[in-house]
Amino acid sequence: MSEINKVVLAYSGGLDTSVILKWLQDEYDCEVVTFTADLGQGEEVEPARAKAQSLGIKDIFIEDLREEFSRDYVFPMFRANTVYEGEYLLGTSIARPLIAKRLVEIAKETGAQAISHGATGKGNDQVRFELGAYALSPDIKVIAPWREWDLNSRQKLLDYAEKHKIPVEMKRGKKSPYSMDANLLHISYEGDMLEDPWTEPEESMWRWTVSPENAPDTPSYLELRYEKGDIVAINGEAMSPATVLEYLNKVGGENGIGRLDIVENRYVGMKARGCYETPAGTIMLPAHRAIESITVDREVAHLKDELMPRYASLIYNGYWWSPERRMLQVMIDESQQTVNGDVRVKLYKGNVTVVGRKSDTNSLFDESIATFEDDEGAYNQKDAEGFIKLNALRLRIAGK
Repeated sequence: MSEINKVVLAYSGGLDTSVILKWLQDEYDCEVVTFTADLGQGEEVEPARAKAQSLGIKDIFIEDLREEFSRDYVFPMFRANTVYEGEYLLGTSIARPLIAKRLVEIAKETGAQAISHGATGKGNDQVRFELGAYALSPDIKVIAPWREWDLNSRQKLLDYAEKHKIPVEMKRGKKSPYSMDANLLHISYEGDMLEDPWTEPEESMWRWTVSPENAPDTPSYLELRYEKGDIVAINGEAMSPATVLEYLNKVGGENGIGRLDIVENRYVGMKARGCYETPAGTIMLPAHRAIESITVDREVAHLKDELMPRYASLIYNGYWWSPERRMLQVMIDESQQTVNGDVRVKLYKGNVTVVGRKSDTNSLFDESIATFEDDEGAYNQKDAEGFIKLNALRLRIAGK
């Protein structure tokens, strides 16, 4: 501890990180620098400044990272059509590499020897934060209070805050019973009644979406313009990556799009039940596959599909900054050079349906060949006979 005189803390201003801030000051007798990131969580981040100042913090970093998060993390992930275990769109996972990067950058700027976070010893986030930090700053020290202290319940945290006069919301009963994480891509819910995987989530839990039953009876149509695999405009209006996510979250939420209830396999070994709202991502995934369907070569598309589960696991497990993820990203981005065009989707009562796709510059779909009508010699159907016999040769030999 004597080697550490300054720590950069990932600070939200909530109960956990406010207690951590004071605990670091007392246990490590060190100066604390706070870092608060606005990733589009939908809550004001500026109040964290006053809370940090009240605890004697001098170096306070509060940063709007919404565009960087969307442009450099979310969009590259969606170029790969990334889904973890067939369902999860990685909303929490993809935010951690950016936070880790800024933590170590601020540590370097301020001369801090260590970083600290509020992730528990049971979850994935501790792994994601720390693998990212070590990849970017091999000699950085990491302090994870949940692996050191005995404040292992909300009541103990509240008692500690009261004892040390920490300015946090002390009212019982008004806080959501769930552990939640939010950013521009999603909001997650864990804990409380969700710990029983047989129990249906209560309707009042969901914050971003109406229930499909209560969604409008009239569908909403969107036209998405793609350039090199990224959405650049919606319904003819140019938008930045963050604005795309904000708009799709709004429209998707209004149509009951994006609810998910799963039991997932955490990297640390346990199974955990989580509920998620990801309206934008739930629209983006099938839309991106649709524009790829007419602009990407068959074997390239199939290879991407084969590699995607590995890519998804790398993100889920915290290896965004690993050499293998970087290598895969180069391949993925190269595949997107021809992914240009438009996709039309219909949103209706929780469902996303692709109803049109076109590319004026890069379409590989040739109607003159694919047609069931007279193709005027564009495709010789007799050629299929030899193709079939050659591919059947091993099967015929085995059959004898």
